[in-house]
Amino acid sequence: MSRRHVALCGLLSWVIACDAKRDDDAVQSAAVDTAVSPPADTLVGTAPGGVEIWFTLSREGVAADGSHCIDRTIEIRQGGSRVQVPLLYTGAVPELVNDSTIRARLSDRCAPGDAYLVDLRSGRPVRER
Repeated sequence: MSRRHVALCGLLSWVIACDAKRDDDAVQSAAVDTAVSPPADTLVGTAPGGVEIWFTLSREGVAADGSHCIDRTIEIRQGGSRVQVPLLYTGAVPELVNDSTIRARLSDRCAPGDAYLVDLRSGRPVRER
């Protein structure tokens, strides 16, 4: 094989390698573009005195049958104050019980669990009996 053919084969190999790299980059870029973004904070309720109940953080759940859901945490907002409700992921909108309390149902693997009464001032959840 002549030097010219060797050089041409080397150039062709380089072009093929660059094209393959470009394809890999395109696949990775497409994967990033199709990744699911977490849901935005969502106002889900209000209470007297300007209290707002928001869904904030989220996690994906998988039910026993393989179906998927999104569970959300609750944040209580009033004016510039924000109070996170600790350790309570729910799949349903909380319900207003009275001026100072909401009821939220714990969600575990897309299934409703125990109900908790949440104090709107402190954010403290207490399991409902």
